[in-house]
Amino acid sequence: MQNIFLIIVLFVCCTVVQARPVSYPQAWTATTFNDGDRHVFNAHYSPTAFYAIGYNAEYWRDDKFQIHALHMNNLLKRWNGEGSQANFYLRTGIGAAYSDEGEFDDHTELVAFTGLSTDWETRRYFLSYQNRYVEAGNIIDNFSQRFKIGIAPYLAEYGSLHTWLMLEVRHAPEADDQLVLTPLVRLFSGPNLLEAGVSDDRDVQFNFVHRF
Repeated sequence: MQNIFLIIVLFVCCTVVQARPVSYPQAWTATTFNDGDRHVFNAHYSPTAFYAIGYNAEYWRDDKFQIHALHMNNLLKRWNGEGSQANFYLRTGIGAAYSDEGEFDDHTELVAFTGLSTDWETRRYFLSYQNRYVEAGNIIDNFSQRFKIGIAPYLAEYGSLHTWLMLEVRHAPEADDQLVLTPLVRLFSGPNLLEAGVSDDRDVQFNFVHRF
């Protein structure tokens, strides 16, 4: 099961990925995210610019369990300023969690999760925050939050290579490493975005985005 999941994630990572939780009307989005804790694949459809519905799959490496869930992302508020934009989202999901670990080997539980995310950006600066609570009976009961700050060392023209230097701070009270810092480099040009970094506990984070 783990190998099948990883093959799916790697295949999608090489095709199409989008970063925002809600896209433009009638758009499809696929996203991959990989760090020291999880491999995540997320696909959704945005009927309007205010919400998206789709499928979320995760594999938690240390605890050896999977999540497969239907999810909904809602854009609660958008602010368009002079040279800036900010967004506020609600994310929820429900599905099944399947464990391969210890006494819970071959064990399935109902899983539900919810969380808020917000971001603000200009051509020079970027800030984002997100949190999530996920609960699946005896398999997982987890709260985590992430804060990211970024700066563009130069302002590139449209269609040129854009570079961002970022720092992500992850806080997970139930984890062995409750606070993790990850410096990241983000590069993007046109529809393609590559983001990579190594955390202070030496875990690699890698994300690829293709917008469509």
